[in-house]
Amino acid sequence: MAERYHFFYRSPLGQWNRKPFFEGTLKFCCAEQYMMYYKAVLFEDAESARLILAETEPRLHQRLGRAVQGFTHARWSEFREEIVFVGNVLKFSQNDDLRALLLATGDKLLVEASPVDLIWGIGLGEDDPLRLDEKNWRGLNLLGQALTKAREYLKAGQSPEAASLALQERLTAR
Repeated sequence: MAERYHFFYRSPLGQWNRKPFFEGTLKFCCAEQYMMYYKAVLFEDAESARLILAETEPRLHQRLGRAVQGFTHARWSEFREEIVFVGNVLKFSQNDDLRALLLATGDKLLVEASPVDLIWGIGLGEDDPLRLDEKNWRGLNLLGQALTKAREYLKAGQSPEAASLALQERLTAR
């Protein structure tokens, strides 16, 4: 079963890996910053968006993102996966070393083996033998799914700018 999966945690595949990338004129230091910035944008919290862009520490991006005003789980659930997908398409398309690492995972399902994250990870650690069977996963693995989708998108030669534009259009159509 393990050959079907590529498990990672706190690796260059993670949201907190500091590799800068751009979306237009906006510079992001990591995918976590991108995600939290767009969380603030989604909920029209301009002050949080500004603070997130000004910060360079992923832990503080996360903290600021948790304080976004007007947040609702229902609305966030509609957009969170697409936001993380686009952020990672941009990150991996603009950093050749990371792109090579992502593509080297082949056709395996990427799995964030976070023992504590039940949304973005599987709720089991990298060394936990239960991780080898998807039926044991306690978490949703949304990050792993977004990265797997980003890998396939990049393998197909699709445009990172098109993914970004589609997200922008969806955000403004709300």
